[in-house]
Amino acid sequence: MKPRYALGSAALMVGSAVNYFGDRLLGFRIELWTGLSYFSGRLLLDLFIVPFIAGLAVAWVFGQGGKWLCYFPPLIVRILAYLQLAYSGEELALGSNQMNLILWCFFVILAVEAAAFGGILGEVFLRRIYTRPAAARAADQAPADPDPKS
Repeated sequence: MKPRYALGSAALMVGSAVNYFGDRLLGFRIELWTGLSYFSGRLLLDLFIVPFIAGLAVAWVFGQGGKWLCYFPPLIVRILAYLQLAYSGEELALGSNQMNLILWCFFVILAVEAAAFGGILGEVFLRRIYTRPAAARAADQAPADPDPKS
């Protein structure tokens, strides 16, 4: 296994763990719809701040390219939480039900975008990556072949 794949796997696991334990620490479940009482400060924390921190963690562990990898931890955690609620058979609290799939997808997209902001800022501020690698810049500046048929 190449070291970059191992590092990417570790970054995904760290980001997913940050997202999962952040959800458990807040005690809020995005998948449970309770009506207007659903919209609260804990929703904002769980929807924006926790994935943002997970994106920061992925970028910190992975380095350059972490801004592309940070999309996956909130997606993994949210899908597993939705499936766990759908198929576990647990009793739901009185007045709550499982969120419909379309509205849930909207909230997942918001969480993934918050993680993307965290990944970008993590690369820039934590890892101090401002530009592309020198090899990629040199490949762009290489002289083009004037006659491509030869």
